[in-house]
Amino acid sequence: MKKEWNIFDNPTNVRIMLIAFYILLGVLMLSDFFIDKHGYFPWENAPQFYAAYGFVSCVAVITIAKILRFFLKRDEDYYD
Repeated sequence: MKKEWNIFDNPTNVRIMLIAFYILLGVLMLSDFFIDKHGYFPWENAPQFYAAYGFVSCVAVITIAKILRFFLKRDEDYYD
């Protein structure tokens, strides 16, 4: 029987990947201060605008989905 290797099974590997992810995130956020932006609107030139815009958009999509779930939810035996 062949043993399957999964890097996510070892908690040490997961911790190393999370640390690498956070370091990469920090480097990308710091690099935003050194990039010359050419936005169409003045607020697009603000530091971290696109990060904030993406976060707010994600929260809005989740909130709207939860509200829609209230109206679109069906009983467990709806198709029976």
